[in-house]
Amino acid sequence: MQSETWNIPQAPVTGYVWTAAAPRAAVLLTHGLGEYARRYVDRYHALVPELVRAGYTVYAYDQRGHGDSPGARGLVDTAALLDDHFRAREALRGQPLPVYAFGHSLGGLITAASVARDPRGLSGVILSSPALLIGEGQPPLTKRLAPLLARLAPALPVTDLGTSGLSRLSDEVSAYEADESIYHGKVSARTAWTMLRLSGELWADYPRWRLPTLLLHGDQDRLTDVRGTRRFFETIPAPDKTLRIVEGGYHELLNDEPRDEVRQLILDWLGERTAG
Repeated sequence: MQSETWNIPQAPVTGYVWTAAAPRAAVLLTHGLGEYARRYVDRYHALVPELVRAGYTVYAYDQRGHGDSPGARGLVDTAALLDDHFRAREALRGQPLPVYAFGHSLGGLITAASVARDPRGLSGVILSSPALLIGEGQPPLTKRLAPLLARLAPALPVTDLGTSGLSRLSDEVSAYEADESIYHGKVSARTAWTMLRLSGELWADYPRWRLPTLLLHGDQDRLTDVRGTRRFFETIPAPDKTLRIVEGGYHELLNDEPRDEVRQLILDWLGERTAG
């Protein structure tokens, strides 16, 4: 499936757009840590083609340090990623379609931060296995040392996420491991610290969240904490909010056993809010 180039002013990222024949809404897609936007066309159970066929024009970009965007692989600062998300949203303000934001994992954290701090211009949010609660259970000393380590040795590898928690489907795990466009190294000190910092700051903002929201998380996810998604759902006062915890689900729900069901949940949720 071919994409067009999407230029996001002042954002040093590579952007893409897949245009629906008769679009009824737009989706801004933000990928997870280590991956890249076009993976949602060929892998991640082809979410982009399904959205386009259902009438949604999809906008996406490779976050800094990912895919075809510049930046050191595996070394990201969530403050810069958040700036890029705001710029992407600003670039969409001139088009007439309602805009829904989709974020997975790290992309879920960035999307949540963007929406919590400025929800204007968006009609709804979908968060897939979002990294909303980070560092739970870590010793207090480790947390206190994290900013110092991030400053003195930002590229130091500190956490190996592995691949066993991605999916119960061995072919999907193998495809992930073989994909040379994915960063397969450990999480760096700067990445870990800035994710920890941002995730902690946002809990004070969530009580003002009003946008329609769909939350998806597997209860066996070992890469992002499902407790954060449950806590987020209980915290936000949005009158239109849906939480779907997938029993037995791993981190990449769209590449896991219930992928058809999860994809249909996303399409149905969007369809109910864009009908007519």
